Amino acid sequence: MRPETVSNLLLLIVLSIIISSCQNRPKEVLNRKRMEQLMYDVYIAEATMENDYQSFGSPEEKEAYIKKVFDQHNVTQAQWDTSLSWYSDRIDLYLKMNDSVKTRLKRAQTDIDSKMGQLSIQVVEPEIYSASYIPRIYAFKSPGTQKNGFRFKLDSTEISRDIPDNLFSFNLNAIGIPPSGNTNLTLALTLVYSDTTIYRVQSIDENRNYGTPISKYVNNNALTQIFGFVHLENLQGYTPNIQLYDIYLGSQ
Repeated sequence: MRPETVSNLLLLIVLSIIISSCQNRPKEVLNRKRMEQLMYDVYIAEATMENDYQSFGSPEEKEAYIKKVFDQHNVTQAQWDTSLSWYSDRIDLYLKMNDSVKTRLKRAQTDIDSKMGQLSIQVVEPEIYSASYIPRIYAFKSPGTQKNGFRFKLDSTEISRDIPDNLFSFNLNAIGIPPSGNTNLTLALTLVYSDTTIYRVQSIDENRNYGTPISKYVNNNALTQIFGFVHLENLQGYTPNIQLYDIYLGSQ
């Protein structure tokens, strides 16, 4: 048999296996790409709840948070359970998917650590922050604004006076993010408690709502200061027409 004939035969066999595998997957099971993305977001949600258990102390709070992740993917709990069971029964495929997701998580953590290092001086130095005023709307191209973002700070008196609930969040909506998502727009919060400091850094790379949950107490330690920082790193020499709206710090 000629070598090219053998190669063609092997290719047909591989294609038939792939097609057969796709056909054997029930329609209620998410495809691999959607499943990996959902696994990625579920892992992040689980890590968030584990590290911020003060905000997710009850099963109902955890369930509502996970449901929000499913809703963002247009997936139900039943679809997740069915898909997870189906892929778990195919252990080689599941392990490959799990490794892919963990690699993405490591890259994301490395990126966050890098950004936190770049912003650390700006985040922890109180003197560079504005007053507690938070703009309701912010456009990077508006006249009279600082084109690279804004900062704010709240002390314990302002937190107690302006935020009555123990659980609240910092929220904003973004519009005008370029399709490439390569904006280098970052939201950073520094939450200073009696004996610990928590950093929250998030890339704003899609046109959607962003919310960062905050608790007034962590391990019975009170929140004493909040430093907020929204920053656009302008690498390409121009300011994109990005607008942030419905910006607020308050009850969820």
